[in-house]
Amino acid sequence: MFRTLSLLLVFILLFSCQNQGPTAPPTSQTTSESSLKWQEIANQLLEQMDLQEGEKVLLVGQAGDFDPLIPLLRQGIVATGAEDLGAINVDGANPQSWSTDFTREAVGKSIEELEDYLSEVDLGLMLPGAVPAHPPYAALQNILEEGQRRTIHFHWSGAYHLNGLERPVDSLVNQFYQWVLLKTDYEQLATNQEAFEEAMRGQQIRVTTPAGTDIRFEIGDRPVTKQDGNASAVRALKGLNLIDREVELPAGAIRVAPIESSVNGSIAFPDGQWNGEGVKGLIMSFEAGKLITFDAQEGNEAVQAEIEQAGDAGRAFREFALGFNPLLSIEQAGGDWIPYYGYGAGVVRLSLGDNTELGGQVGGGYVRWNFFADATVQVGKTVWVKDGKLIL
Repeated sequence: MFRTLSLLLVFILLFSCQNQGPTAPPTSQTTSESSLKWQEIANQLLEQMDLQEGEKVLLVGQAGDFDPLIPLLRQGIVATGAEDLGAINVDGANPQSWSTDFTREAVGKSIEELEDYLSEVDLGLMLPGAVPAHPPYAALQNILEEGQRRTIHFHWSGAYHLNGLERPVDSLVNQFYQWVLLKTDYEQLATNQEAFEEAMRGQQIRVTTPAGTDIRFEIGDRPVTKQDGNASAVRALKGLNLIDREVELPAGAIRVAPIESSVNGSIAFPDGQWNGEGVKGLIMSFEAGKLITFDAQEGNEAVQAEIEQAGDAGRAFREFALGFNPLLSIEQAGGDWIPYYGYGAGVVRLSLGDNTELGGQVGGGYVRWNFFADATVQVGKTVWVKDGKLIL
């Protein structure tokens, strides 16, 4: 009885959150005359870091991309009493203004050497332009996998067309992401995500779409990563896997690898590209987390080719992700594109492939994300998302 009343109160709060707050995202008419508010962005990042005195902080970025942010962050780090280790440029020599003795010593080191060298970095901030293929980024991720330290993944990309193809980051996307970063109610976001995790435990989750998706699964005691923007050391210590310690900003999604044997049903994919070719009307059927059949109206051969190249991972269900940030919703973005990797309220990701970073049992390296903008998500007997809208 107490648990039921508690959940009811959380649902009321969640519904209230979805109908309040900032409602005026930037438009194409406002972006051409605006520039990014670098000091406000730096202040927000520093707030999310919650740095403690003596913590060692390293910035990793690409020269020429978000350069005005670097000195503001470094000044802010020092002001908190933390130690500024400088910034590493992932694409060529460091600008003089980025360099410190620490970053100069890192130049030319292999990933393995950097793992040892960066092992005492308490917080790494991955700025736009830095990706996991770059040695400093890869080394820090390997350190996270060992259960140590934390990073912020502030990469500012991940805009997609409704068919899943990536959209260029233009001035509108820049202004939209800035608005979301600065206006998100991080405390309420965390509360909503915690309520959803509690609701999922011990229940069957069902995802359906008008196109024919109908897939069910359970999460058991698998870790649920809640990307609520909290990049504090206290939060990192509670992390159960790599992505618990790699905090995304902007924030908004929960991610979980369901118990593989519990995944059953079909996924009707949006039209998109497989193995570089167009595919339409694709439906895949799964039993115990494994692909058993698939058929497409157009592009069967391309799907087959991608699956074969991926190996066993290409035939495995990977991940369920659901966006919770009302500011990152497709509706707020104008209705014709998916912001920030589907972290917006009501957006569902059903992914294929390797889920080891989430605490799952599927290896192999291959990962394929698939976005669903019109899904319905039911947990037990409760509908949380209806036709792409987060309703509770």
